[in-house]
Amino acid sequence: MMHRFDYLVVGSGIAGLFFALEIAKSRPGCKVAIVTKKGERDTNTNFAQGGIASVLSGVDSFNAHVTDTLTAGAGLCDEKVVRGIVETGPSVIDELIAYGVQFSSTEGHFDLGREGGHSANRVLHAADFTGKEIERALLAACHDCADQITIFPDHIAIDLIALDENDFRRCVGAQVLVAETSAVESFLAPITLLATGGLGQIYFHSTNPRIATGDGVAIAWRAGVDVGNLEFIQFHPTVLYSPGRWPFLISEAVRGEGGRLKSVDGRFFLDGQHELGELAPRDIVARAIDKELKQSGEDFVFLDMSHLDADFIQKRFPTIYSTCLARGFDITKRPVPVVPGAHYACGGVVATVSGETTLAGLLVAGEVAMTGMHGANRLASNSLLEAVVMARNAVDASLRALNEGVVASKVPNIEPLIAPRVREKEKIFVAHERVELTRIMADFVGIVRTTERLRRAHERVAQIKDEIDRRYQAYAPTYDLIELRNMVCVAELVILSALSRKESRGQHYNEDYPYTDDSQRHNTIIHGARHTESYVARG
Repeated sequence: MMHRFDYLVVGSGIAGLFFALEIAKSRPGCKVAIVTKKGERDTNTNFAQGGIASVLSGVDSFNAHVTDTLTAGAGLCDEKVVRGIVETGPSVIDELIAYGVQFSSTEGHFDLGREGGHSANRVLHAADFTGKEIERALLAACHDCADQITIFPDHIAIDLIALDENDFRRCVGAQVLVAETSAVESFLAPITLLATGGLGQIYFHSTNPRIATGDGVAIAWRAGVDVGNLEFIQFHPTVLYSPGRWPFLISEAVRGEGGRLKSVDGRFFLDGQHELGELAPRDIVARAIDKELKQSGEDFVFLDMSHLDADFIQKRFPTIYSTCLARGFDITKRPVPVVPGAHYACGGVVATVSGETTLAGLLVAGEVAMTGMHGANRLASNSLLEAVVMARNAVDASLRALNEGVVASKVPNIEPLIAPRVREKEKIFVAHERVELTRIMADFVGIVRTTERLRRAHERVAQIKDEIDRRYQAYAPTYDLIELRNMVCVAELVILSALSRKESRGQHYNEDYPYTDDSQRHNTIIHGARHTESYVARG
């Protein structure tokens, strides 16, 4: 089956929804498809607690926000990109509010929080469920625009469809698996936006939802698009330690309000580690916890907020309070155990701040992209800011591409590109290899790395990748197989990126190269593979 739209959006988080709304407003009558692999609310955005950073206070400044971002990025941020996104912040906040987002306020003013690495209170939030509130408002706005925007839940993109015409290559949509029917269908559009979020699920411990399997990075790379800086995986320092339960992130904003980390034996082990103490950048805090765990032999450290006012905690952090209480921890009365978990990919598909890639007709926005905003380490709460600014810029980029004839306004018919295959009878092989992959990444490609560990990981991941590729060629695509195919692809790209960087910088720390080397002050780029010949239709 072929579906035709003017725009195809893959992903239903803040970037995808905002782009769809803005393009519908800019081009009345155009048709937008939003393809999302699970439910429409199953996104990384929905899990964001802390907030969205923006300069909204008279005691703050764009220069201060830019400086904080550059400092956290450890020399790899693109200052022009950073400044452009930071200075656009207040206007996109106004647009989010216009779409119905309700941020927390006190006496008529925004209640601005402060998180690690920030020199001022500039984190706009909705209590401790900011992402959930943004998702709610933008989804409601999309439903109100149902005459132009159609959401397809339980549809997972397999690969991009690239059309070669007169030596010019452009993206014209994607092949998509429909979970309910197991059918592979073509979604065709002159413009495709990848807004697929992160890749945290390649690690055993992650703050990300189960859907964050690096799909956008994998399918873009297979289509020949460059990826960059994938060695810089941010680990959130404070994930609730609750074995056998789904990981739960405890926002950095807790430490911004006075919460403190301490060892099992009661030491405030961050003292003297950094001038910002508890609010040091995440790479510093995560490594400090990792070191403490290795030295003590314990499985966790404590996050203590019991010295704060109980009523304040319950009002400021209602989700954190209720979730911890449901798991047996009253955060107003005693410390809670925490460990670091994979949280955010600072790298991704190489793109401009307007989401443009080297493949005509393909745009990216949000965590899937690498623009130069985050460098080697993302400043807290800059992710939602980048996502919404990129989405708005991508609208303008798509209009330019259409007006200048870079992409055609109409896509020709594309025949189905996946031959019928038999269905695999047992799922145990894919399930087993997914767990094995995540353990390899956690054990050998985590917060602190060595060259030997990275080589061991690459050897084993390459074996898993070969096995998954064989299964993908032999059997009909399934949801789990598509995810694991993407996960192992991205895991290998992360390992190769880490092996190529012979220094420690930002979120990449290699004990064999413990110092930052100015000769290594460059982005790590892996060129696209063009491994999707079977998905290329020739017009």
